[in-house]
Amino acid sequence: MTFKPARLLLALLAVVAMPVFAQNIAVVNGKAIPSSRAEAVVKQVVAQGQQPDSPQLREMIKKDLIAREVLMQEAVKKGFDKDATVKQQLENARQAIVINALVRDYLTKNPVKDADIQAEYDRFKAQAGDKEYHVRHILTSTEAEAKDVIAKLKAGAKFEDLAKTSKDQGTAANGGDLDWATPSSFPKEFSAAFTALQKGQVTETPVQTPNGFHVIKLDDVRTAKLPSLEEVKPQIAEGLQQKKLQAYQEEMVKKAKIQ
Repeated sequence: MTFKPARLLLALLAVVAMPVFAQNIAVVNGKAIPSSRAEAVVKQVVAQGQQPDSPQLREMIKKDLIAREVLMQEAVKKGFDKDATVKQQLENARQAIVINALVRDYLTKNPVKDADIQAEYDRFKAQAGDKEYHVRHILTSTEAEAKDVIAKLKAGAKFEDLAKTSKDQGTAANGGDLDWATPSSFPKEFSAAFTALQKGQVTETPVQTPNGFHVIKLDDVRTAKLPSLEEVKPQIAEGLQQKKLQAYQEEMVKKAKIQ
């Protein structure tokens, strides 16, 4: 596997704050490059599964660290470290690194519990319901247009044919088909209308949502095929982590003296 320079750069950025030890891998123009920095990069690369630890990898990292030090010294000599834009970018990077350390510490001390994940999954199942509905719709701009569609359907027109005039261009060509979905996937007014229908029925009156006026047809109903807890556990855990971090951030902002 080839070790890409961009990935090596990310690994190097992740260890910029590592402590300096006496043992060095090289000294460039009098400036030492500590072996601890190289070791940290090796560990990061191996941990990410990019390639196994090997003499070749270590030599590549050593050469890259030396090259970076040479470039850094040249950049400093030319005064780029004092450039206003560069200094702002460095401050942004510093903030990101320090904040990430705070976040890691907070999540380590406040982990998402399995019980919380189970509770969130149960809420998801309750919200989604135990049924899926195969629905079609025709979207119009006005209530009068929707009523006209309903009148034509009662007169014998085919739903699929009238759907070609729907404002929803994404479904107009396939008979207004919205495929199988749970009621929670739609606006409340929309789902309340089709869950009250029997198979094959069409709404008697237009259904209004922020998108316009709908004429809805229910094709079929089946038992919902919801993902298992194990299938969605990582996503639920990540979502709960984000909620924890959001709450933590809001708490810190409230405590802060902001002028």
